[in-house]
Amino acid sequence: MISAVPTEEISIAVLVPCFNEAATIAGVVADFSRVLPEATVYVFDNMSTDDTAQVARSAGAVVVRAMRRGKGSVVRKMFSEVEADIYLMVDGDGTYEPEVAALMVDRLRSDVLDMVVGARVPSDRDGREYPSGHAMGNKFFSQLYSAMFDSAIGDAFSGYRAMSRRFVKSFPATTSGFDIETELLAHASELKLEFCEIPARYYSRPDGSESKLGTYTDGIKILWSALRLFRDVHPKRFFGFGAVLLTLAALILGVPVIEEFIETGLVLRLPTALLAVALQLIAFLLLTCGFIISSVRQVSREQRRLAYLAVSMLRPISSSNVSYGPNPDQLVSESGPEGLAAPDALGESR
Repeated sequence: MISAVPTEEISIAVLVPCFNEAATIAGVVADFSRVLPEATVYVFDNMSTDDTAQVARSAGAVVVRAMRRGKGSVVRKMFSEVEADIYLMVDGDGTYEPEVAALMVDRLRSDVLDMVVGARVPSDRDGREYPSGHAMGNKFFSQLYSAMFDSAIGDAFSGYRAMSRRFVKSFPATTSGFDIETELLAHASELKLEFCEIPARYYSRPDGSESKLGTYTDGIKILWSALRLFRDVHPKRFFGFGAVLLTLAALILGVPVIEEFIETGLVLRLPTALLAVALQLIAFLLLTCGFIISSVRQVSREQRRLAYLAVSMLRPISSSNVSYGPNPDQLVSESGPEGLAAPDALGESR
């Protein structure tokens, strides 16, 4: 295990997953060391082919090599290896506003939250921050996840998050790619954990730094992962929706056959009748599967909740209620149905 250096009250670990970020990692390490001088900065190098590890080490970070490829795999290693009270995860591409980190940590402690998300907003520094495909995809998926997981979220794919020890040590991390942010949201939703969003400026990558996110290829993977997680978190809804669709199809095919039978006493379209019956039987099977899997997931959910509660809770800071002022830009949204709407213009973090 790797333990962050404790301060008088808490220990903070800044976790930076990296792959070929030699052009930006030194600045990221310096910025977060300046904003959070009490924190220990860890750079997890995901088999980079450039000088990322050497540059990060020279900048003062603790460098750990992650052998298994994929951001999700790196996050799994980070969460299992590093010991701290608060974890701040940020991408190593230098696109996130470091000054918000202190506010995120304070908000996590003052409100006793489990996660604070740095929701990306335009920096207005240039016009390159948000490729249109990434911005549209982020907005679509954020709205989709809000509906699927019953959690108000404005920036589902932000790589800038402050998390409690309880959250991190109870997180299973089963995905291996960029869909790890989806799983973080599903975990918070399933265990009914509290989180909020705080706006953070998002800048374009500097010259020499390239995004690793594919708009369409990774978008399809993320959508598939979201459906899988929705099946696991809400099996009755998932299988119930399929049962409803099949029942409607069975009715559309079967009603005319029944009407013909009432009029003539004959089944004139036997194949259609058999298909309608088969579809309805499959619908019943799906519904049954939904109830069975829901019962199994309830046991798993209780075990994960117990694992969450087994981790010692972080003490709030002395001023239990920190006021962030009346400026609405200081808080984007909070989890739950009463949360404020997050800004529409959000970009991608890789």
